[in-house]
Order: sequence, then structure tokens, then C-alpha cells
Amino acid sequence: MNIKSLLLGSAAALIAVSGARAADAVVVAEPEPAEYVKICDVYGAGYFYIPGTETCLRIGGFVRYDISAGEEGSFDGARATDHEDGDTNDTWHKQARFTLKTWTGQETELGTLKTFTETRFNFGNGGGGVASNLNGGDNTAVSLNFAWIQLGGLRVGKDESAFNTFIGYAGNVIQDTLVPYGDFDTNVVQYYFDAGNGFSAVVSLEEGAGVIGTIDSYVPHVVGGVKYTQGWGAITGVIAYDSNYEEWAGKVRLDVTPVQNLALWVMAGYGTDDNLSDPTYAIPAGGRGFYKQWGGNWAIWGGGTYTINEKTSFNAQLSYDEDKNFGVAANIAYDIVPGLTITAEVDYIDEGDSNWTGIPAGDDSAIGGILRFQRSF
Repeated sequence: MNIKSLLLGSAAALIAVSGARAADAVVVAEPEPAEYVKICDVYGAGYFYIPGTETCLRIGGFVRYDISAGEEGSFDGARATDHEDGDTNDTWHKQARFTLKTWTGQETELGTLKTFTETRFNFGNGGGGVASNLNGGDNTAVSLNFAWIQLGGLRVGKDESAFNTFIGYAGNVIQDTLVPYGDFDTNVVQYYFDAGNGFSAVVSLEEGAGVIGTIDSYVPHVVGGVKYTQGWGAITGVIAYDSNYEEWAGKVRLDVTPVQNLALWVMAGYGTDDNLSDPTYAIPAGGRGFYKQWGGNWAIWGGGTYTINEKTSFNAQLSYDEDKNFGVAANIAYDIVPGLTITAEVDYIDEGDSNWTGIPAGDDSAIGGILRFQRSF
């Protein structure tokens, strides 16, 4: 064998081995481009696009801790129960709450498609009392407070009554129902109309909730409202028909901003009670239906917010009804850092003729206070 034959044979062998190894090699696919979350600023701050969709999502909520004492002022607090006699302990009332909220928005050929949900997780320091009633009979209850879908002006789902949401709640105090101004939880079918020149309106078909509120036929409760908003404030009116008892209730409200750091409001309510007037029956009690929650035919609420500085505000509310129930609530809210607020409130109620306020038997008035820590995100 000569040198030339040896070299040719070696080259052929190397080519064969290389070809065999190449056939066994693993081919690694190119990585797919990463799809990063994109900010959606169409519906306000905090929204982002759900990857792969045109839907914008926002997630938020708060963690809250309430410490309250006295016979009033424990709106979100749980009263501890004495295990020996079953009475309410004379001690602090405490409540922790985690609230999770979601918002979505998407533009469609039929208008903006929106959803909103709010779920509350509660833990109190005892059974019974105010928190027991508000949280479904258990101070560790979980409640779905909002879950609605809205397309254009049409909204369906779990909401609070338009009798309250459209006209506004009774001020920026924690205990805003010393004289109640209407019930809240309900399933709804609503339509909102915005004329674009300051005029807006709502029509809401509602099911109600609770023993005296839920409809017992195929006839829904009905709420209608109109509002006129300008730079100086707003004028709003709502009227509601309680289909259970065939009674009417209405409220009108004036909001004004006389100076930059002061907002004032006053609200008056009137309701019929021809079918709600027999005090010998617990249901309906004291002439109160789902919408006319105050005592007597009429009631009035008023108050305001004074912004002391960029971190501190003072809030107050006064309320009174025909049954001579009189309430006062006032607080100072201070933003320790952005997103963390501490609120100190004092509440007072003087019970009238209808015996509705929850004051212990034999007492004519009560006072209490609440200290709230809230981290919102």
C-alpha cells in the first residue's frame, strides 16, 4: 500500500464518521419571541393588556384593620361575646379585612365592555354584633359584594342599589348609616345614559336582598335617577318603587365646592309607608322597606370634607329623621405614606321613636369611636 492510497482511505473514513455523527445531532429550535405585559392607559392608571388579548385588566384592593370601642362606631367591627352569659363583652371590637378588586375593559363594535368584581374576606374578634349582621351572620365571612358586566350603558349582575350608587353615599365618614339612607346589596339590570353635556340618567331593575327586601313575585323593584353635573358641583335625584309593599321613596342631593379645598353636600329623603306602618310586626319593622330605611316619612343628611393639606382631611356628617333619630359622625383621615391611611372617627347617635339604631335596651343614646388602618393598592 502506497502513501497515496493510505491518505485517500483515511479521508474516506473521516467523512463517513462525520456523516454518522451529524445524523445523530439534536437540532435546538429557535426561542419564540417573549410577549411582555403592555401598559393600557385607555381606562386609567393601573391597567395592562392581558397577553394575547385586547382586554385591559386592573387588579387592586386593600388590607384594613379596625379597632373600635363603645356602643357605636363599630360599623365594620366585631363585638366579642362573653362565654358565660352570652352578652357582648365590654372590650375592644376588632376587625381585619382583605378586599380584592378586579376591573376589565375592552372596546367593541357595541361600545366598551367592562366588568368589576369585589370580594371581601373578614375576621373579627367574636360572634354577634354589628359585624355579624353586615358580613352574612359570621364575622369571618367571605362576601362577593360586586360582580357585574357592562356593555355600553347596559349593566347586569351583582351591584349595590342605584338608589345609593347613582346619587352618592352619605359622606366620607366610616359610620355613614347612623340614620340609614337605603339598602345596598342587590342583583340588577341597569341602563346608564350620559348626554355628554352634564346630564346623565339611570334606570335600574332590582331584586333586593334580605328578609324585607327580596322580591317575592316576578315584579322587580324599580329605581330611576337623573343628574346634572357642572364645575360648581351637582344636583341629583332618584326615585324607587318597592314592589313588595307597593311603596315609593325618593332622595334629592346637592353637592357644591365653594372653595378648592372644601366640598359640601346635603341630601333629603321622603318615602311613603302606608303598608309599612304596623309596629307590631317585626317585618317590616318600624315602617321601613328596602329603600325607605329611615324612620318616619322624611330624613335629611348633610356634611362635607375639608382638605387641610395634601395628606390630611376632615370629614363630618349630620343626620336626622322624622322619628327623631339623630346621628353625628366626624373623623380625621391622614395619609402616612402614599397608599397607607389612618382614620380616627367619633360617632354619636340619639335614639328616636322607632327603636332601630341598635342601642342597648334602656339607653337613649350611645357614643363610640373607631381607629382604622388601611393599605390600599
